[in-house]
Amino acid sequence: MTGRPARAMLPPPLRVWLGVIAALAALVVVVLGVLYADDSEPGRVDARIGAALDGVGQPWRHVALALDFLGEPGGSVPLVVAVVAGCLLLRSPRAAVLVVAGAGLAVATATLLKSLVGRTIHEGNLSYPSGHTAFLTTLALVVALLATGRLGLGRTAGTSLVLAAALVAGAAMGWAQVALGAHYPTDVLGGWCTALAVVPATAWVVDRTADRKADRTADRTAGPKADAGRRECR
Repeated sequence: MTGRPARAMLPPPLRVWLGVIAALAALVVVVLGVLYADDSEPGRVDARIGAALDGVGQPWRHVALALDFLGEPGGSVPLVVAVVAGCLLLRSPRAAVLVVAGAGLAVATATLLKSLVGRTIHEGNLSYPSGHTAFLTTLALVVALLATGRLGLGRTAGTSLVLAAALVAGAAMGWAQVALGAHYPTDVLGGWCTALAVVPATAWVVDRTADRKADRTADRTAGPKADAGRRECR
């Protein structure tokens, strides 16, 4: 043990900004859910973007299929295991916990919202929000938060890194989902915002829980040492 305090997964300089972003993202998820509740047709924006991306040819279709596979159980589980292993190698158990908890909560939230919203695509398949997009965006957010803490980035640089990572991951998976016809573009936006809403809140809970556990451990350790010191003074 080095005695150094563990790095917070939600660095203090980023807490306010990411909290605001999470609240706005949650609002977007709710608004889109209300707008497209029980719908089975693409909206005007969906139709325009979908037409531009429809019928993607080779080799891009293979790229889209590979990205899509990362959101399926066969691809997502090994990916989560790999990221968790990387976090543990970097001696960041909080990040490892956040990977599992964040990904699980993001996908569970997306699954629940699908049932509540009831938007469908292709023969009644529930589509809003995109769980694939929420999943990959979540992993990118956790990795970016870990990098921000380890590099000691400030508010502007840290927030920029986190949002850039989320945008790249969300755009990549979102493109794949729309190109393959699995989701409407607004489903993808909903999935992206789901991750942006879930991850900061989950990171805050992980930090609070870990800090409380560390405080209790420190108190138990300090007790015997204090008693021993008093006996030596006698």
